[in-house]
Amino acid sequence: MNPKTGTRYACGVVVLSAGLPDEENFWTEIDAAARTGRYAQALLFFSQDQFPADIIRNRMAHHADGLAYAACSTAGEIGGSTEGTGQCLAVLFPKDQFSISTVRIDGIRSIGFDRIVAQVKDARQVFDADAANHATEAEQGDSFAICLIDGLSVVEEMITAALHWALDDIPLLGGSAGDSMHFNKTSLILNGDISDDCAIVLFCRTAVPFRIFKTDNFVPTERKLVVTRSDPEQRIIYEFNAAEAAGEYARAVGIDPGSLSPMSFASHPLVVRVGGEYYCRSVQKVNPDGSLSFFCAIDDGIVLTVAEPTGMTRSTNEAFEGVANEIGPVDFVLGFDCVLRRIDAQNRQATQRIQKIYEKYNVVGFNTYGEQYLSMHLNQTFTGIAFAQQAAIAGE
Repeated sequence: MNPKTGTRYACGVVVLSAGLPDEENFWTEIDAAARTGRYAQALLFFSQDQFPADIIRNRMAHHADGLAYAACSTAGEIGGSTEGTGQCLAVLFPKDQFSISTVRIDGIRSIGFDRIVAQVKDARQVFDADAANHATEAEQGDSFAICLIDGLSVVEEMITAALHWALDDIPLLGGSAGDSMHFNKTSLILNGDISDDCAIVLFCRTAVPFRIFKTDNFVPTERKLVVTRSDPEQRIIYEFNAAEAAGEYARAVGIDPGSLSPMSFASHPLVVRVGGEYYCRSVQKVNPDGSLSFFCAIDDGIVLTVAEPTGMTRSTNEAFEGVANEIGPVDFVLGFDCVLRRIDAQNRQATQRIQKIYEKYNVVGFNTYGEQYLSMHLNQTFTGIAFAQQAAIAGE
């Protein structure tokens, strides 16, 4: 297959993209790929403003009925032929290089830690048994896991911890599905079944060398905000330092409370110290009552520190260069990038510089409401998996 609307990488992975003007070509290429029978799995990342979930499902049923796929809505797409948001991206993994199986965990807002662990362990046993029964190059390679989670579920920390526990030695990364900047409802699809209150886990094994990595670019200041009244279940903070949350946050970062916006939150993230390291706890939005909704877990008594982003271009480039030094030339990167990083890059006029780095390393993925990395649910971070260049597959 030689895609006309996308790119084929050395390891055999094909990336296709569609904006509305070239949508028909995209589905034609999906159809052609499915007919070859060469692909183990497709990942689709889509703007549900332009590509509603039911349209994705119906199109896949018509054009790629036999192709396994997992999909999620986004807060922006990375890579493809169209800059910015409003795309549908498809990443096709070839069977001779990748062995992939999936499990969907439903009802994540209420299912509980132990049931998630049990379900994922059962799925992993099946995945491991398949490897033991087959002698293909992909089956004898190394494993990793990808998770796609409802980004409005407010339980990503628990889900990520449970997955990490169940996966044991398999490294985990992923992203929280988005809804542009609407924050109403996300959509996840597994083989035609649409849901929101769920997580999709992909068990992947490949002989292609890879590295999982992350990068962020914030440094803590001396300004502290203590959570004095909150609703942890809904991730809402009502008071910092016994004062209205929005007003106290605005005072701490030196801006007018009436001008708080996603750009403010991207430029002035809050961080919490865990085990000697700082992790972002990003603000999602201001509520009418002056409270703040968050992308990550919060609770009474937590001390948050105002941080300042610094050197996004430098830190991002250093992270990618570090990976390339470990595995050699990079074929492509599957990436999950916080939507607030994109907003902060726009605010600091660094968008083009970041985009050039992503283009250099062939980054494909989406802007998230949160990022998963090993056992942690993160914010304002890029998490990714870089694949090393391999010889082109004969016959394609």
